[in-house]
Amino acid sequence: MHAHNTSRRRIRAVAAIGLTAAGLIAIAGCSPDESPSDTPSASTSVSESATASASASAAHNEADVEFTSTMIGHHRQAVAMAELVEGRTDNAELIALASTIEKAQDAEIEQMEDRLESWGVGKDDPDDSHENMGHGGHSAMPGMLSPDQMTALRDARGTEFDRLWLEGMIRHHEGAIAMADAVLADGVDPATKALAQEVKRTQQAEIDQMKGMLGQS
Repeated sequence: MHAHNTSRRRIRAVAAIGLTAAGLIAIAGCSPDESPSDTPSASTSVSESATASASASAAHNEADVEFTSTMIGHHRQAVAMAELVEGRTDNAELIALASTIEKAQDAEIEQMEDRLESWGVGKDDPDDSHENMGHGGHSAMPGMLSPDQMTALRDARGTEFDRLWLEGMIRHHEGAIAMADAVLADGVDPATKALAQEVKRTQQAEIDQMKGMLGQS
């Protein structure tokens, strides 16, 4: 009887040890799974942030920035030329065209300024528009009127104004198309290239219209 009781006590002891060991193994098995469970998420978050940052920096290049910043100044002079029409001509077609150009290019200026801001690039000084166009770096932009040409346009009236305005705007538009061609060749930003295509489309149509108004083929 004593031997039988001793045997039972040993069995219970072994069972207790086994349960304790099993519990420790279960705890040890859960801890690594629970603790690192957040790690893949954190790692993924860091990886996604790095990818997003890389994508943002690769979304545009120097050609995109150059086109956008210089085209703002280029457009401002076209708007200034359009503003000179009032009181200087009675040509209804020219007046309507000037209004179309002013509205379209004002909207594109706003679009380009927003794009520069999204890239963290500063905008040109708005005071560089109007009669100041043609000074300094802006004179290097294709098609820009010089200060003397702007003065002559401002002083002209009637048919003389019409001729100077049309000839000047044709050259101005041709310069914008050359700038658009450059960014289409070298740029990478889809929105900038889409705007360049729109500039080419609308301004070529306006060139054709203005040449017709001048009696050119």
